[in-house]
Amino acid sequence: MNAPTASQVAERDARAINARHGDIAPSEIAIGVVIGRTSEFFDFFVYAIASVLVFPTLVFPYVDRLTGTVYSFAIFALAFVARPIGSLIFLGIDAVLGRGTKLTIALFLLGGSTAAVAFLPGYDTIGIWSAVLLAAFRIGQGIALGGQWDGLSSLLALNAPENKRGWYAMIPQLGAPLGLIVASGLFAFFITTLSPADFLDWGWRYPFFVAFAINVVALFARLRMVSTPDYAALFESRELQPSRLIDTVRSDWRNIVIGAFAPLASFALFHMVTVFPLSWIVLFTGESAARFLGIEIVGGVVGTIAVVASGLIADRVGRRYLLGVSAAGIAVFSGFAPQLLDGGAVGEVVFMVVGFTLMGLAFGQSSGAVAANFGSSRRYTGAALTSDLAWLVGAGFAPLVGLVLASRFGLVAAGAYLLSGAIGTLIALGINKELAHRIS
Repeated sequence: MNAPTASQVAERDARAINARHGDIAPSEIAIGVVIGRTSEFFDFFVYAIASVLVFPTLVFPYVDRLTGTVYSFAIFALAFVARPIGSLIFLGIDAVLGRGTKLTIALFLLGGSTAAVAFLPGYDTIGIWSAVLLAAFRIGQGIALGGQWDGLSSLLALNAPENKRGWYAMIPQLGAPLGLIVASGLFAFFITTLSPADFLDWGWRYPFFVAFAINVVALFARLRMVSTPDYAALFESRELQPSRLIDTVRSDWRNIVIGAFAPLASFALFHMVTVFPLSWIVLFTGESAARFLGIEIVGGVVGTIAVVASGLIADRVGRRYLLGVSAAGIAVFSGFAPQLLDGGAVGEVVFMVVGFTLMGLAFGQSSGAVAANFGSSRRYTGAALTSDLAWLVGAGFAPLVGLVLASRFGLVAAGAYLLSGAIGTLIALGINKELAHRIS
């Protein structure tokens, strides 16, 4: 038998230090899930908002504002391209060195990449290298995000009571509206209290320092959880251990593909009511960015309520049914969403409230649909890969595609893009009858 590595010994010692007695309740797992997902989405929105308000001026001042925003959104997408690569790298680290070591490495990479963005020099200082550094930091964030997969979401799904699967499936999704509320509030505060020059010089950097601090706290909290003997035993008993990538793809490729496309409607709408409308308002309406960030905070509150409601509704009517109805609702919404967004103050508020309601209902059950596809022995690796691909297909390039289409063909084209996501979800749910049986 091979001797344990130093990292495995350290992880074993951490489990002994944190040893507890008694069963682990799903509500306890939920705490770790919410902490982790909120920090992840806070990072997401801090970078997304900066891609609209900061990077076009700081990094791409040599082009017009629209082109600079398009370039920013292209770099924004790099994290989603790098995320599956990060998952592959860190799944290997997990298998060899343990889940605790993997999370520790991911912590330092994510925290370092996020903090580095806060110190980014602009084009006026280092020229084109500003964009190169920004891209490198974004790739580092994406690799780290792939590495911070801890299996807690899958563990939560497996330990949820039979009659509350929908309720526990929505818990990881609460991180999105909560992260948006905090990120939008921070940027709105600095925009309204600082002069434009001071905001572009140093004010925008503070949300990234906050993101770094939140990541450290969140990842150490999760590390403490997964390092306890109770959790270690639960992961092992549920077979939530890394499986070989080739074997997982060979046996579950259909689940991976369907799982990547099933959430398209919610992911497309996710960007239509968060990142994309902010870019449209700033670029084409001349309205105050702080004012619209305030509307997004209201939308985030509505979205939080809708995500919670999705859990209650799904346990009554079934997750697949709710996903299908929500996708149909999003398809209908795509027909008048452009007119609302272009309809002034009242239209913008209605757009955000209705959009966040539909998004919360659909997005609230998207993770449950993905996790339910896999048997326990493949769930840890399969769910990680499927989640990465779903975000890449449905979200990574959405702000870029939406802005390019809307700027060239009008907001109607953005509505058509949203419609395509809804159709993709309905087709995926219709084709995969196995998925239909598992998540009903």
